[in-house]
Amino acid sequence: MKILEVATNEDKREFIDLPKSIYRDDPYWVCPLDLSVESVFNPEINHTFRHGVATRWILKDNSNKTIGRIAAFIDSVRSAANSQPTGGVGYFEVIESKEAAYILFDTAIKWLEEHGMQAVDGPINFGENDNNWGLLVDGFMQQGYGMPYNKQYYRGFFEEYGFRNYFEQYSYHRVLRDEKNRIIEFPERIMKIAEWLANRPGYSFRHFEVRNADRYVNDIVEIYNSAWSVFKQDFTPLEKAFLYESLEKAKPLIDEELIWFAYHNNKPVAFFILLPDANQIFRHLNGKLHLWNKIRFLYYRETHKMTRMRAIVGGVHPSYHNSGVESAIFYNLYKMFVKKPWFRELELSWTGDFNPKMISIYEALGTKRAKTHITYRYLINKELTFIRYKDEMYNKLHKNEHER
Repeated sequence: MKILEVATNEDKREFIDLPKSIYRDDPYWVCPLDLSVESVFNPEINHTFRHGVATRWILKDNSNKTIGRIAAFIDSVRSAANSQPTGGVGYFEVIESKEAAYILFDTAIKWLEEHGMQAVDGPINFGENDNNWGLLVDGFMQQGYGMPYNKQYYRGFFEEYGFRNYFEQYSYHRVLRDEKNRIIEFPERIMKIAEWLANRPGYSFRHFEVRNADRYVNDIVEIYNSAWSVFKQDFTPLEKAFLYESLEKAKPLIDEELIWFAYHNNKPVAFFILLPDANQIFRHLNGKLHLWNKIRFLYYRETHKMTRMRAIVGGVHPSYHNSGVESAIFYNLYKMFVKKPWFRELELSWTGDFNPKMISIYEALGTKRAKTHITYRYLINKELTFIRYKDEMYNKLHKNEHER
C-alpha cells in the first residue's frame, strides 16, 4: 500500500469518489454533493483557512486502487482554546482493513505532531460543528443533511488505535403527524409555558425574513456569542462573514417560518434554526449538481419531497436560561408545522452529553433519542491526562466559582 498527499485534480477526484464505492450497496448512505466536499479544502471558499491549515491523503493498494482517505487540519483559534495544542482529523473513509486504517491514522497524526499538535480530535470538520462532526455509533439510518454517516466497523478502528470517547452527541426525533396526517400536539406543559410567556410584558417572537437578513444576522451573532462563550471551552466566536456565507449556501432550502427569534424589550434573547432535510433530495443526485439535477432539485422541493426538518443551531442568552423562552419558540414552530402538512418528522441534532439542559428540553418535547455520534480524542503527548469534555467543563466552572 502507498499513501499520497492529495495534489493533482486526479487525486481530488479519487478523494471525492472513494465513498461512492465503499457505500455502493448501503441503502442509508446519501452521497454528499461533490462541490460541497471540495469546498472544505478550498481556501477561497472555506473561511477557516484564515486561521488554519489543512491537508489530505488517499491510500492506494498494490493494484493502484484507492482504498482509503483522511484529512488533517489545524484551526489555530480552536486549538488555542484547548488545554494543549489540538488538531483534528476527518473525512475518514476506508475499506474494512485495520492495516489500511492505521496507515491513514499514522500519516495524519504524524503531520499534526510535526505541526506542534499534542492532541487530536476526530472525526471532525474543518469548520463549524454543524456539519460532518462525530462518528456514528448508534442509529444507522438515513442521516439528515450535514450529519455524518459511516460504516459500523469504523468505531473499532478508532478505539483500537487509541482514540477515546471525548464526548457524545445525541440526535432526537419526533413524529409530527399520525397515519392520517393529523398533527400530533406538543406536550401540554410546553403549550402552557409558551402561553404564559407570550402574555408576559416585553416578550415578542418573530420569524426570519430574507429581506431583513442583515438584522437577523446581527441578532444570531449576538445571541450565539453570548450563549456559547460561557458554555464551550473551545468556543470560537461566530463571524458575520461566515453566517452570510452559510445563508447564501442554504438559500434554496430556507423556509422563513422555520427560523424563529425571541425578544425581550426588543433585545434578541433566543433563536432556533430549522432547515428542511436536503438529503431527501440529494439521495437522488449522486453528488452532481449539473443543470438537469438542478431542475430535479427544484421539482422535488416544490412538490414537497422534503418531509423531515433538522434543527441546525440555536441559542439562548445566559440571562434567559430557565425562562421558558425555548418552549415559546417551539410553540411558534408548532403553529408553523400545522400550516405545512408535508412536514412529518422533526430531527433535533445534535446536543452533547455535556448539555443536560438541552437534553431535558428535547425530551420534554416528546422526542426520542434516535442517533449517537462520538467525537474522539487521541493524545499525541502521552504525558497528558485524558479528561472527557464534560469533566473539563465542570472543572472550569468550579474554578471560576472558586475565583469569584
